[in-house]
Amino acid sequence: MIRLALAAVLLAATALTACAQTPDVSTASPSGGIPRFYFGADLSYVNEMEDCGAVYRVDGQPTDAFELFSDVGTNLVRVRLWNDAKWTPYSDLTDVKETIRRSRAAGMQVLLNFHYSDDWADGDHQSVPAEWLAIKNDVPALSQALYDYTLATLRELDAEGLMPEMVQVGNETNVELMAQDTRESPMPPFNWTRNAALLNAGIRAVRDAGAESAIKPRIMLHVAQPENVEPWFEKAEEYGVTGYDLIGISFYHKWSTMDLDGLQGVVGRVVQAYPDRDVIVVETAYPFTLEGADEAGNLLGEPLLPGYPATPDGQMKFLTDLTQMTIDAGGVGVVTWEPAWVSTGCKTRWATGSNWENATHFDWTRGNELIPSGRWAQQDYRWPE
Repeated sequence: MIRLALAAVLLAATALTACAQTPDVSTASPSGGIPRFYFGADLSYVNEMEDCGAVYRVDGQPTDAFELFSDVGTNLVRVRLWNDAKWTPYSDLTDVKETIRRSRAAGMQVLLNFHYSDDWADGDHQSVPAEWLAIKNDVPALSQALYDYTLATLRELDAEGLMPEMVQVGNETNVELMAQDTRESPMPPFNWTRNAALLNAGIRAVRDAGAESAIKPRIMLHVAQPENVEPWFEKAEEYGVTGYDLIGISFYHKWSTMDLDGLQGVVGRVVQAYPDRDVIVVETAYPFTLEGADEAGNLLGEPLLPGYPATPDGQMKFLTDLTQMTIDAGGVGVVTWEPAWVSTGCKTRWATGSNWENATHFDWTRGNELIPSGRWAQQDYRWPE
C-alpha cells in the first residue's frame, strides 16, 4: 500500500521542527488518565487517504499524520466503526485497529464511535445493519444483538491492547437508533421505549467490557446540533437511559439554528442540569476557503457566521472562540471532524476527491501543507481557577 511506502519515506524525513511545545493541559497518553481538556480530531479517513496517495506536510516535509496531530496538541482521536459496510473496505474493525494502534503510538487517547449501521448514521438517518434487519422490531432480540456485538468488539480490542478510553453508543442519535430498514426508508415515529432499551444495552456492554479491562472506557451519548440536545436528554432521562458519562454535541453552523453564543448557552445549561456528566463538542468544523480542489462539492461553505470569514484566520478564530466558549461554559473538550479528509484521486460514492478538503487543516495548493489553524489546540486559553 502507498501508506507503507510513505512510512519508509517518513523515517528519513526531516523531523517536525515548526510545532510549538504542546501545553501540559492538552497532553494525555493512553495511560495518563483524563486530561484537563480533550483537544480531539476525528481521523477516521486518514488510513484511506494515505492509501489513495495523500501526503501530509509540515514545512514541506512529509509527516506521519498521527504524529503530526499529536505534535500540534491533539490528545484524543475519534474513529468510527460500521458493522459491515460492503461498499467500502474502511471503517471496519481491521481499519479501526490500525487507527487505534497509530493513535496510541503517537501518545493519544481514542474515542471509538459505534454507528450501529452498515452506513453513515446521523441526525436524520439511523438504518439497522443488514444482519439485524429481521429482528429490527423485536426489541429484546435486537438489544441482545447490539449488546453481544459491542461486548465482543471491545473484548477483541482489549485482547490486542487496543481498548479505547472512550466509547460512543451511537452516532448523532437524534432519531431512534436503527429505526430504518435502509437510509432511504421513511423514518417511523419515535419510539422512546425501544430507543432506551437499545441505548441501555450498548451502555451495559461497554461497562461489562470495561469491568474485564485495565481501561474502563467512558461512555458518550451523542446528539447533533445544540438546539436538539436539551429535549433529547430530558427524554432519555424520562425513559430511564442511565449509566453514561459524557454528553456529546455536534455543532455545524450550516445545519444549526444557533450561533456560537447559542451553543455556549446550551453547554452551560446542560453542565448545570447533569452535574455527574461531562459535556464535549464532539463534532465541529469550519471552512478556510470556499474554493475546491476537485469535482466533489464542498459540504461546508456558505452561509458563514458573521465575523468568521472562510479564510485560515477565520477558521482559526472559529475554532479558538468555540473552544474558549466551551471552556467558559464548563465543557471538557472539542473534537474537530475529519481535519485530514484531503483531496485525492480516489472516488467516493459521490465523486472523485473529497467533500471536505476546504474544511481540513491542510492546503492542497502546497502539497497538503499544515495551515496555521491546524494549531488551534496550542493557543492560549483562559482556564477556570
